[in-house]
Amino acid sequence: MQFFEDFAVGDTHEFGEYDVTESEILEFAGRYDPQWFHTEPERAEAESMYGGVIASGWHTTAMTMRLLVDGFLADSASLGAKGVDELRWWKPVYPGDTLVVETEVLETTAETDDRGLVEIRTTTRAERESGEVEDVCSFVSYVMFARRSGGDE
Repeated sequence: MQFFEDFAVGDTHEFGEYDVTESEILEFAGRYDPQWFHTEPERAEAESMYGGVIASGWHTTAMTMRLLVDGFLADSASLGAKGVDELRWWKPVYPGDTLVVETEVLETTAETDDRGLVEIRTTTRAERESGEVEDVCSFVSYVMFARRSGGDE
């Protein structure tokens, strides 16, 4: 279990593996971001600059969140986040990509006797079917964590 005191500026961790499927891309996009290059594979292949259907950026962010919870937050004293800055979708995510996440602690701030704030840069990378690896998403989040000792450390 990670508490506020367990984070240090400069700490990095890489974790997760999320296999992206076309059916999931189509389902998410149909429900939340029904633009044709997310929902129409044949048209996306023939007419888009992407050469095929791609995941919505919001879907990429949601898959990243899944990796963060499974690989990090579920085994921590996380109390939620105050927000996200610098959200970027650098490259498209395609069916067949495998996503991994890297986190880097940028800053820690004790806020109260029982809570601290950790500024974390998250970078999501896609391993393509070709073996190439590219950064596809990044953001800076402000996550609150319980303090283990009530502020004595």
